[in-house]
Amino acid sequence: MPDSNKTIDELTRLITNTYSNPDLELISRAYSLAAASHNGKMRLTGDPYIVHPLAVAYKLAEMGAHINVVAAGLLHDVIEDSEVTLEEVQEQFGDDIAGLVDSVTKLKKVKYQGADRYVENMRKMFLAMASDVRVVFIKFADRLHNLKTLYAQPQNKRERIAKESLEIYAPIAGRLGMNELKGELEDLSFEHLYPREYERIHDIITTKIREKGAYVSRIIDQTEKYLVEHEVVGAQVHGRVKRLYSLYKKLGKYENDLSKVYDLIAVRVVVKDVEECYIVFGMLHQKWTPIPGRVKDYLSQPKPNGYQSLHTTVFTDDGETVEFQIRTQEMHDLAEFGVAAHWRYKEAGMSPIKNLYWMEELAKIQKELSDKKDFMEQLEVMKIDVFKDRIFVFTPGGDVIDLPEGATPVDFAYAIHTEVGNKCTSARVNGLMRNLDTELRSNDVVEIVTDKNRKSPNADWLKFVKTHHARSKIKDATRSTMKGWLSSMMGRN
Repeated sequence: MPDSNKTIDELTRLITNTYSNPDLELISRAYSLAAASHNGKMRLTGDPYIVHPLAVAYKLAEMGAHINVVAAGLLHDVIEDSEVTLEEVQEQFGDDIAGLVDSVTKLKKVKYQGADRYVENMRKMFLAMASDVRVVFIKFADRLHNLKTLYAQPQNKRERIAKESLEIYAPIAGRLGMNELKGELEDLSFEHLYPREYERIHDIITTKIREKGAYVSRIIDQTEKYLVEHEVVGAQVHGRVKRLYSLYKKLGKYENDLSKVYDLIAVRVVVKDVEECYIVFGMLHQKWTPIPGRVKDYLSQPKPNGYQSLHTTVFTDDGETVEFQIRTQEMHDLAEFGVAAHWRYKEAGMSPIKNLYWMEELAKIQKELSDKKDFMEQLEVMKIDVFKDRIFVFTPGGDVIDLPEGATPVDFAYAIHTEVGNKCTSARVNGLMRNLDTELRSNDVVEIVTDKNRKSPNADWLKFVKTHHARSKIKDATRSTMKGWLSSMMGRN
């Protein structure tokens, strides 16, 4: 379905309601230049071209991105599609906005077709991400609106864009904690790539909302009254329906057994602070019986992408199951829009964002590759390392180590420190000795046993490690060991 077009007045209202003391004059100037630059141009949908940069900027403002990023969203196509130069943008809007516009423009300049086009696109995107993650926010908002208007494109182009969005863009959004954006990218891509499956899942969701919607509304009402009775003031309680593609993947794991999906419709409770999260958590367990094994505390142990919330699934009075998610407003914003929302709370300055080491590592991989053939060969490794489902494994001290699914104690050891990996001899997983090629699972507690006298890692570990980091460190260590051995042998001769 066509996406409803946004106007500059709607964008201005959103910014006014979302930001404290926003520079509306900046937004007005950016819009004026964008409107003049795209004047007379039309999209394949038949709409004036200006609806696209407006949609991009609107999404960025919804995400809570810095006001400079919103302005750059309005301007992101002016250099490519008009006579406006980078120098003019720089002169009118300063180095920061000009730099963002330039980076997004460079991402769009692709010289090749077919597989080479795909490779060049991804290489540029990875490098741009590592240099300034804000460029990716604009690219995601750009891609999202293009997906919403994908019906106007020819079939082959629809499939290429949807596949790229599902395999690359959506997982990166997830790794950045941008769950709302990830869900939108997945569902829009899902509709174009797998239309039959999309319709099937859509019908399931529609039927379940019809069956359980009224019931969940009653639970929400009961929860609100219960919280007020116990003097929890100002809490927001609302429902959340599971995303289509997320349900499709989960049903695939459970052999299409819908009864095993507990969070088809969940209830979110947004409260004022962390203490109140735990108070409400306890209150819900007093009112309804929690299901064993369905309690997850992401407050004391956040996910590596920053996600925080308390999750619990309860049996309600008539035996139905309902999942509750309890969080503060800031946690909710960060859960929806990830690192993009950090600037809503830290407008005074852009603090370094944690957990983006994997992007820097990815950029390093690209720089090390000598040509596109090498890049293509590495693409599958990178999909395993970066885009595959992640597991969250703990050190004995409680630190969270973020690894790809299928990772081993050796990957874990190298994630802690190169020397821990190089001198690793064995591992305890949940207190029990395990082989070094054992596949770890989320919530495992892993202790690495090292030998300080060990000279180098075992080259055979390359047969089972999953992360590029571990693989490269093992290769480096064994290579230097081999050089030392050869040197000593030549010295003897």
